[in-house]
Amino acid sequence: MELRVTRWKRYGRDRLYANLPDGTAVGWADVMTGDITVLRVECRDDVIAVLTRHLQNLTEPVPPDRALEAQARPLLPPLTPADDLAVNPPGQSIRDLLDESGPRFMERVVSRLLRRPTEWDSWRKGLVGERRVGSELNRLGRHGWRVLHSIPLANKVDIDHLLIGPGGVFSINTKCHDKRVVWVGDDSVKVDHGKPSPYARKSRAEAQRVGRVLERYCDFPVPVEPVLVFVGVAELKVVATQLSVRVYQERQVAALAPLSGVFTAGQVEQVYSVARHRQAWAHA
Repeated sequence: MELRVTRWKRYGRDRLYANLPDGTAVGWADVMTGDITVLRVECRDDVIAVLTRHLQNLTEPVPPDRALEAQARPLLPPLTPADDLAVNPPGQSIRDLLDESGPRFMERVVSRLLRRPTEWDSWRKGLVGERRVGSELNRLGRHGWRVLHSIPLANKVDIDHLLIGPGGVFSINTKCHDKRVVWVGDDSVKVDHGKPSPYARKSRAEAQRVGRVLERYCDFPVPVEPVLVFVGVAELKVVATQLSVRVYQERQVAALAPLSGVFTAGQVEQVYSVARHRQAWAHA
């Protein structure tokens, strides 16, 4: 395959781009680090070969292990409609569970007539909560953010929402406690003065899990912050002094919009392209 290499220097960056004859970029190399990024999987071998050769011809050659490291980095297959998580609406995972194993129509009618609570009530409340938070997050698109909902992981669990933008990546866990008082301490959450819940610990573990997946396919560090969003609460009391999880009510997530300085626009798109691919999460 014939590829043309051009050098690009701007904003403190120095890159070599591998382009098709029509000018389409299919990969690039960071001259300062030697990292190679392949933009089209079908061109992988040619991109690595041509960029490695050009890097070696520079005045200050890059250590050869950098090219080997880039070659060893796994690549996802081309994205298909079946694997594109960008189409998932908020609460998709809960909706699927209700459709598959929730109460049938007549059971729902009888329960409502008798005002009898069912085990599925909390699921339906969770669905409403995720839809409300998802609606608020979708508004951040105008500020350069990308949003994904209901990302399925192994063992039949999912990530409620993933926010990707100039300020980094945020793994968002939605909790619906309608008309309840929620108290948040350094490492525990109490609802109406009840027993402590491990929400914060689980959110941190989820963020670490997300970070491992994204960094496996990206050629740069991908910091992920955990976020807890409480929906419909009567009052939210945050008394923590060393809390490592961001805590909001649903309408407060707009506070994330102005955050910046973590990713360039190109890096945002690269992280998003990995995060939206179902197969990236298959074994997470």
